[in-house]
Amino acid sequence: MTEPTNQTPEALTDIPVTGAALIAQVVATLPFSPGVYRMLDARGDALYVGKARSLKKRVTYYTDPARLPERLRRMVFETRSMEIVTVPTEPEALLLEANMIKRFRPRYNILLKDDKSYPWLILTEDHPFPQIAKHRGARTRKASFYGPFASAWAVSQSITALERLFQLRSCEDTVFANRTRPCLLYQIKRCSAPCAGRISPADYAEQVAQARVFLAGRGAELQQKLAAEMEHAAAAQEFERAAILRDRIRALTHVQSSGVATASSIDDADVIAIYQLAGQSVVQVFFLRGGRNNGNRAFYPAHAQNAEASEILSAFLPQFYDDKPIPPFVLLNIDLPDRALLGQALGLKAGRKIELATPARGEKRAFVLHAETNAREALERKLAEATGQAKLLKAVAELFEMAAPPARIEVYDNSHLMGRQAYGAMIVAGPEGFRRNAYRKYGIKGPVAPGDDFAMMREVLLRRFARTIKEEGEGLEPEWPDLVLIDGGQGQLSAAQEIFDQLGLDDIKLVAISKGPDRDAGREWFHQTGKPPFQLPPRDSTLYYLQRLRDEAHRFVIGTHRAARSKALTGSELDSIPGIGPARKRALLNHFGSPRAVGQAGLAELEAVPGIDAAVAKIVFSHFQAK
Repeated sequence: MTEPTNQTPEALTDIPVTGAALIAQVVATLPFSPGVYRMLDARGDALYVGKARSLKKRVTYYTDPARLPERLRRMVFETRSMEIVTVPTEPEALLLEANMIKRFRPRYNILLKDDKSYPWLILTEDHPFPQIAKHRGARTRKASFYGPFASAWAVSQSITALERLFQLRSCEDTVFANRTRPCLLYQIKRCSAPCAGRISPADYAEQVAQARVFLAGRGAELQQKLAAEMEHAAAAQEFERAAILRDRIRALTHVQSSGVATASSIDDADVIAIYQLAGQSVVQVFFLRGGRNNGNRAFYPAHAQNAEASEILSAFLPQFYDDKPIPPFVLLNIDLPDRALLGQALGLKAGRKIELATPARGEKRAFVLHAETNAREALERKLAEATGQAKLLKAVAELFEMAAPPARIEVYDNSHLMGRQAYGAMIVAGPEGFRRNAYRKYGIKGPVAPGDDFAMMREVLLRRFARTIKEEGEGLEPEWPDLVLIDGGQGQLSAAQEIFDQLGLDDIKLVAISKGPDRDAGREWFHQTGKPPFQLPPRDSTLYYLQRLRDEAHRFVIGTHRAARSKALTGSELDSIPGIGPARKRALLNHFGSPRAVGQAGLAELEAVPGIDAAVAKIVFSHFQAK
């Protein structure tokens, strides 16, 4: 019989404190001040980020797992350490919490999935004849910015409206500088052709000023002014000018009644509505600026199935506005228990008062209901698509004799030009459709014989799965596919199977899909190791789905290859010289005309180039002399 082992106090102290016991130790040192707490797992990744008016009172809540819901009990069990940040006020804690949630993506928080930038409309201020244009990214150009807009399409609609109303140019400065005759936009009365001198600088400046009035939401004021000018021109028998003003008034009336401007009683505001169905939620956001509808966008936050709408919307707002300008009014379809706190926090971020309201009547209420209707329809469409996707995945599982529908499908393809700029690519799909943030591209490193597609496929799969095995050995939790599709025939399948055998991957379904005779779509063959190839009926829905997967992989890898080929074509010998960036490269090419001429230049000639000092000239000269 084995004697029980007695542990000394020293040995007991070596056992790490985790979960509720760890949180209890942290609580003992916490202040009663506002702040943000972060729970971390064994790898140091964030499990949850929370804010508190009183850190000690709030974090104490997690020390008794018995009173927590199952989801939070799991979170507490996984907690291995905590990080605390104190701030002066609760609104500041709310803003910091939102920033940390977007940065760390903790899996137990409600997460806003919003990785897209928002376009703006700009009216430039660095040219005698200002341009209207679409803009994304940093605001480095000297211009007036209007927006944000929900989509590039919404910006394009507004630019078209401004062209018709004020005939402002939308061409780039380089195009403007090189034109001598009016373009097509002048012929269809969407540009006044300042490039060809068809309008004076003073008259163009007047049209720019009118455009600014319109973009500021004062369309009615502008319409009255144009009407007065038209009457004055008619009285002075300036009938041609009166006709131009009449056409502009008609265009302005059309724009104001066509949906570009739809909310007469709402100036600058965001209208936000949440809708829930079947344990999922959608948040619909309408952007109203200057009384105009700048479009709308639907968001699908990640959250627990039983999360309340108010809880989701309260988490959504600070994350949504973490990196966006905040309008003075935010109209909501439901009231929030912490509306006052959210208003304070957003006001602190914006530097002015922000009002969160749930209108009960009038045009504002109608617009909120309109946003709610759009939210409901968007979620119903998404659920219908998910149902169709689930049926397709079930059919795929049955087709390839899988135990369950695949949760992650990876599709691989290669592209090269006679062995040059060789790339492999992986696209990912699942119940939610294509997962574009999981796509990967692989520059083929070799050694691979030119055009050896089989060797390229072996390299790509080896790099992808060897890394995954390594990560799993380090205690990480990488994502494994349930199904791997290879674009190719029996040869590609054999190359892939060789790597799977080498790595011991025997629980992943591997299938190759090849085109049939004459490479006709609809006559594809499916290949599996140890089984005869087969075809599906040409109009089979499962075949269409698998074709879409294969075509998406082909599109992605071709785009990657073409980008690499374009970069190679536009590159030059100057790119490999240390200290020669885009500006100096441009200066050298402008002065000498070609990289070859730069290489043939003497040291004194190089020093004479504007922007090239003696030290840089010596580096360039030495580089070519050493070749």
